[in-house]
Amino acid sequence: MLDFNTMKKYSNSVPTVGGRVLRLSLVLAAVCSVVIVLLIIAARPGEVQSGELSFTILHTNDEHSALLPHTLTVNEGIAGEDHYRIGGFARLAMAIEQVRQEKQVQGEPVLLFNAGDFLGGAAFGWLAPHGYSPEIKLLQEMGYDAVVIGNHEYDYGPDTLADYLLRAGYPGAHQETVVLAANTRAPEDHPLASRQLYLLDQVFELKNGLKIGVFGLIGEDAINVTADTGELEFQDQSQVARDALSRLEEQGADVIVAVTHSGVDEDRELARDVPGIDIIVGGHCHTALDEPVMEGKTIIVQAGYMVEFLGQLELAYDPAGEKVRVRNEENETPFLLPIDDRFEPHPGIASLVDAYKEKLDNLVSEMTDGRFEDILAAVARSDFEITNRPPLQETPAGNFITDAMRLVTEEVSGERMDVAIQANGSIRGSFVPVSEAGKPGKISFYDITGVAGLGYGDDVYPGYSIITTYLTGEELLRLLEVAALLEELMGDTYFLQFSGLRYSYNPQNIVLFTIPFMDQPLPSTRAVVEAELYSGEGVQPAGEGDYQPLEKGDETLYRLVTDTYILSFLPMVGELLPGLEIVPKNAAGEPVPLERKEELTVPHRGRELKVWETVVEYAASQPPGEDGVPAIPELYSDTSGRINQVSTFPLVAWIYLGIAALAAGFCFLLRRRWRRNKMKHHASFYR
Repeated sequence: MLDFNTMKKYSNSVPTVGGRVLRLSLVLAAVCSVVIVLLIIAARPGEVQSGELSFTILHTNDEHSALLPHTLTVNEGIAGEDHYRIGGFARLAMAIEQVRQEKQVQGEPVLLFNAGDFLGGAAFGWLAPHGYSPEIKLLQEMGYDAVVIGNHEYDYGPDTLADYLLRAGYPGAHQETVVLAANTRAPEDHPLASRQLYLLDQVFELKNGLKIGVFGLIGEDAINVTADTGELEFQDQSQVARDALSRLEEQGADVIVAVTHSGVDEDRELARDVPGIDIIVGGHCHTALDEPVMEGKTIIVQAGYMVEFLGQLELAYDPAGEKVRVRNEENETPFLLPIDDRFEPHPGIASLVDAYKEKLDNLVSEMTDGRFEDILAAVARSDFEITNRPPLQETPAGNFITDAMRLVTEEVSGERMDVAIQANGSIRGSFVPVSEAGKPGKISFYDITGVAGLGYGDDVYPGYSIITTYLTGEELLRLLEVAALLEELMGDTYFLQFSGLRYSYNPQNIVLFTIPFMDQPLPSTRAVVEAELYSGEGVQPAGEGDYQPLEKGDETLYRLVTDTYILSFLPMVGELLPGLEIVPKNAAGEPVPLERKEELTVPHRGRELKVWETVVEYAASQPPGEDGVPAIPELYSDTSGRINQVSTFPLVAWIYLGIAALAAGFCFLLRRRWRRNKMKHHASFYR
């Protein structure tokens, strides 16, 4: 293409009349060239079409107090080295800042949403009941426009949540970061309601004139697994969404966004029930959606958990057609940005995280009488990952944690503990050692408590409290039937891991059949084929050992170790199925109601012994390695044959055989009677 100055110089050198014509022609050619270039640029993929308004939604969910990076493995979908550090609020802040800067150059507005469970999980969540609000303060610093309250925000109860939000500057802080909870109803005299610490919805007016209406919901499954909601009530999600939709449209919202803590399945159901929702930014089920799920015209996104990813959804709104479309593919923009070492830590956020780490170090030192003073120091080393996979099976992590609960509680109390149980839902991941040059991988206090640090106790200290109670041998067998039933009906979250026994069961015999028209499964209570109690001392070995059979009708009392959360739901099974009744008892065999569960806790260091504490102490008690740091034994590199699925003749087949036998017998009698009547008829005919 000719340079414009060259053409001008050339045109000035031609004769006057012809030169003017040629000069004009060359100028027109140059103008046309510029127009063509502009049209080509305008037509390039990724640019919004005429009349459309572009905007971007950034989103995260389920951070679970993971302020610092944590370790994942190749098995969890991260390519590259075996052990890989990912996440951290400082890296996340840098990723957000970079995207915002890019979009600012393009003149494109950005909204940033959080879909709940920013609290609860990693040990930084322990600061919530002790006067600090690190997670929400950091979200404010990073410029989140709105967050929704998830189930783990209630880990310490609604009163602590109210204090947590008040410390973070609410209700005034809604001006910076709106806290949404449209289907949550607190009593009028509770500060969550009286101080307006959460709002139902909000309209954001962007610089391009677009109005985005946003409301927040907590889903049914999330409500069902909240630790403590006090007197709070939760309304039907779909009806609340329809009401929010009407309010936001009345306020002139062009685009409707639901920020939900519900899980993808419930989000899809919501989109079907309320088709006017344009976008659902979701959380709760920890799903990293590589591309949006489309339910009708509703765009559903979710970004994993624990700051693995920053979700990026690029959109365009057509005012004429009132439609929203996704632009990521045409822009070649991924929907998920991995938060890894491609992002340097944001200096300001990193400094704040360091300050909160110092506060956490002080709290941990206080709780452990100075035994552990640095949450990142090595408690133990390991050459292997102690995995919590696969789901719905015995796992090495389940064995390690239940062994810790049984053996450390035994040591603290000075009394024998027979069996320990823990649910997969309370085991928040694997123990993944962090590689160090020339040394086996390090497992720190932070790593351990990130896996086993959920909950809090009546002593107002973090972590679910250890409970010891007595059950009969018959009740232990019922407990195993309950474990099988929970697996079948409620999935991996309620799958129980065990220490102190081993058993075999047939999954085909858990449920006889589903009652028609009620969609109600009928349990057999005969799934367990064989069960044995470990009668030896110390760690339950893999393979052979000292075991005694558990028999039906055994009234001997055995001591069970669990936590306050699991204790709360075990008796409920007996209320629904009397044949599986389990009654917590004291040493004298007297029932102890849940209202008096404090009688079953284990005193330790002036408070209650915690699940996380047993796991940390158990790791620290292992024999030292070459560098003097405790080394995890090979036993926990694999499972130990504690939970075994077997195949036997299905019970339902016996029922069908019985029915078939009855039917055959009935047919035989009917045929015999018919023949007898026929013979009588013939006899009367020939008389």
